[in-house]
Amino acid sequence: MSETPVADPESGSAGSGPALLGPAEVRELADRLGVSPTKKLGQNFVIDPNTVRKIVRLAGVQETDHVIEVGPGLGSLTLGITETGAEVTAVEIDHRLAAELPATIATMQPDAAERFRVIRSDALELTADMLAELPSRPQLLVANLPYNVSVPILMELLDLIPELRGGLVMVQAEVGYRIAAQPGSKEYGAPSAKAAWYGPWRIAGTVSRRIFWPVPGVDSVLVGYERLAAPRGTLEERDLTFALVNAAFAQRRKMLRQSLQPVLGPLEAVVTVLAAAGIDPTLRAEQLSIEDYLAITRAR
Repeated sequence: MSETPVADPESGSAGSGPALLGPAEVRELADRLGVSPTKKLGQNFVIDPNTVRKIVRLAGVQETDHVIEVGPGLGSLTLGITETGAEVTAVEIDHRLAAELPATIATMQPDAAERFRVIRSDALELTADMLAELPSRPQLLVANLPYNVSVPILMELLDLIPELRGGLVMVQAEVGYRIAAQPGSKEYGAPSAKAAWYGPWRIAGTVSRRIFWPVPGVDSVLVGYERLAAPRGTLEERDLTFALVNAAFAQRRKMLRQSLQPVLGPLEAVVTVLAAAGIDPTLRAEQLSIEDYLAITRAR
């Protein structure tokens, strides 16, 4: 599928509509808060308003949406989402950033203040109880995910918020291509198979390193998905299917009849289950789609 390149940055928050953060505003905010972007938290702040608006457009954000954003940082992407009229819930781990975000929104887009809220939490520790306090359930995920934990966060949110109809996330290019990979490709792995459980994924665009501060040492891509209209299987089926995926890719050079033994038992049992599922036992992990792994689960 073709990829949409995202423009290089232009200084300032020029353009029609509500104000967004440009390079000068981002650095001023960071200096005032005493924030230095850290690799530990995977922080790379977006500084280009044009890129922000393109991300929001590609995500398909509508005025009636409730968007959840993870790692909003200083609010660059947040302001791009709120200017559409959408409701936004941001999840931020850094207490200084979490405390400042409401003021930033109120200052730059006063009309959006009542549509914005922030949850101060590690995204990996977000709970159903925290979400239950929101006036409505999020329907769309739009985020610049911290590079060091992007896949775990993504899997956690897909599990925790079944109401999400889709989303668009910015991640390290290598990770993005892995998430969107198809069976048989060199990038296809456990993250690819697990992400596919929830729906189809695509590379929606590439992102210049120059739109970040500080400039990262890796390239980035935008990865989008649309959730299946109906769940692919039950929670019990998902858990067993994911266990099969983990086992298969833990020994991806081995045939399924060997790699699946930790989950399905001795060789004879594995071969019997694979035969019932219509799966060749000499295949390897990367040759199976998520539907194939689910078929094995149901044949067990």
